[in-house]
Amino acid sequence: MKNSFYKYRPAIASALVIITIALSSFMPSGRKEATNAPAPKEFTVAWSIYAGWNPWAYAGTSKILDKWANQYGIKIKLVRMDYMPSIEAFTTPSVDACVMTNMDCLTIPVAGGISCSAIIVGDYSNGNDALIVRNNLTIPQLKGKKVNLVQFSVSHYMLSRALDMNGMTDDDVKIINVSDSDIGPAFIANKDQEAVVTWNPLVMEIMKTPGVKKIFDSSQIPGEILDLMIVKTKVLQANPELGKALAGAWYEVMDIMSSRTEKGKGALEEMARVGGSSLIEYQNQLKTTAMFYKASEAVAYTSGEDIKTNMRRVRNFCSKYELLGTGVKADDLGIKFPDGTVIGSNNNILFIYDTSYMKGAIK
Repeated sequence: MKNSFYKYRPAIASALVIITIALSSFMPSGRKEATNAPAPKEFTVAWSIYAGWNPWAYAGTSKILDKWANQYGIKIKLVRMDYMPSIEAFTTPSVDACVMTNMDCLTIPVAGGISCSAIIVGDYSNGNDALIVRNNLTIPQLKGKKVNLVQFSVSHYMLSRALDMNGMTDDDVKIINVSDSDIGPAFIANKDQEAVVTWNPLVMEIMKTPGVKKIFDSSQIPGEILDLMIVKTKVLQANPELGKALAGAWYEVMDIMSSRTEKGKGALEEMARVGGSSLIEYQNQLKTTAMFYKASEAVAYTSGEDIKTNMRRVRNFCSKYELLGTGVKADDLGIKFPDGTVIGSNNNILFIYDTSYMKGAIK
């Protein structure tokens, strides 16, 4: 799945996204009539390739996002970026909204003191992240063995949960930090590597290797690895129309892609294309992605009790490894839920689940 907790370089990320945005503005615009009307506010939204986020590409190419932005009198510039750089750019003024996981939101913008609002809970990993082994190893048999993964990522979190559910801790294994670009090819090529944790599409590639098997995946911890649309809280409070436009566009795309029509198939083909996969491959990725296709489903989950339990687990993991900042304890920051419940500090609320925009999209 997605990486987490890299030392980020906001200045560099800001420069990169500014260049990306600036270059797109040099398109010939032709003659324009003089007008006294103020230019509409423009917001930048960053997205990256992942089964649950590829619908944003279709929202852009189909002009659905433009339609909803126009309805609310704003402009939205959709910018595709690599995952970690997109979150790094979000920590600068250059990006107003960005897709990311709940854990990455905690460990990067929130850890940097930026208040974030999750306005769309799009899906949760339901098998996209997996622990794969050779030699028919079981989880208890991993004791003392090396496990390759991207350290401090959702892969690391999932391994920690798998060990805990089997009466073990991270100290019972030897975690080997491997970059996301190397982890799949290295495991496939080196038969001496006995255990790896990674995400799709790498999981699908690794599972084609003879002699390997999956012994744990994210479907066993449903709802703990969430994929979200995050907007800076200050931006959202000053410009609620941004949240309304994003939610409106998202759920229109959800209706299309789940419609089982020719239009729906075309949408899925576009999502597969931008993700570099075939339609069948993309459909297989969606099978391990628990999409909330209806706004009502997303609201129901976000308003329930499970999400509170899961967020406690995630923030405790982050605190254990000081991913929230050196010396920062789990209760030093607050996470607010739709019913007003806050876990952690009421005086330092930096993560807000705001269901009002999803509710506005319910038909």
